[in-house]
Amino acid sequence: MDAIALGPVLIPLPRLYAFFAALFLLAASAFLLGLPRGRHARWFNGLLLAWLIGARLGHGLMNLDAYAEAPLDIFKLWQPGYHGLWGLLAALGWTAWSLRDRLGAMLGGMGLVLGASLLWLTLVTLAPLSDGMALRELPDLALENLEGEEINLQSLSDERVVVNLWATWCPPCLREMPLLAEADAREGVTVVIVNQGEELLQVVRYLDEQGLDFDHALLDPRQRLMVLAESPGLPTTLLFDDEGRALEQHVGELTRAQLSTWLDDR
Repeated sequence: MDAIALGPVLIPLPRLYAFFAALFLLAASAFLLGLPRGRHARWFNGLLLAWLIGARLGHGLMNLDAYAEAPLDIFKLWQPGYHGLWGLLAALGWTAWSLRDRLGAMLGGMGLVLGASLLWLTLVTLAPLSDGMALRELPDLALENLEGEEINLQSLSDERVVVNLWATWCPPCLREMPLLAEADAREGVTVVIVNQGEELLQVVRYLDEQGLDFDHALLDPRQRLMVLAESPGLPTTLLFDDEGRALEQHVGELTRAQLSTWLDDR
């Protein structure tokens, strides 16, 4: 799992690991660099801003095709999409400029930035707070579609399958619905939206109002799929290959770039 739930709030694990790395950098730099408190605060705050801007712009440049259709999405900073290397280069550049009159502090700051980045990369790679993917393949689970017909998820494994767990009360779920509808129109891709815990009328009313038409819109009133996936919250999206094997899982709102990467690189 790539997120944990604290009450109603979903926290992506990469961001939580980044918070730990930033705390390490803050404590180590305050102790080792010997900067006055005010100057240390200006350097550290500027460093965080430089990393965020650099990492976000770098991600945008690396995914120009995805953002070309919706360029303002680059400013949706709550969405996933940060390139660590670009962020690191921006942070090093800020450190070199802001501490240019203190060579020792500048070199020490650069070393600490590299150390914090290595710590973050290690945490992301090892994922100590993640239990991994609970579902390794499309489950043998039959759910009803909007016409009352039973559909077994395993029967859909002739092509790549994107399974999305959602609800009408979930704003991130609704924001990503148009992206999922676009993916459903792609050749070789089956998108299955599985509503969690709501009645037929609520689901049909929302899809009709938005003009959304999915080949596989299923109802899961007892949230059995959410339990099987061990999902901490909604939305949750899973990608399976054409043999039904699980490839990816994401908790939280999908981005166009992320979904394109899932579907284009395989």
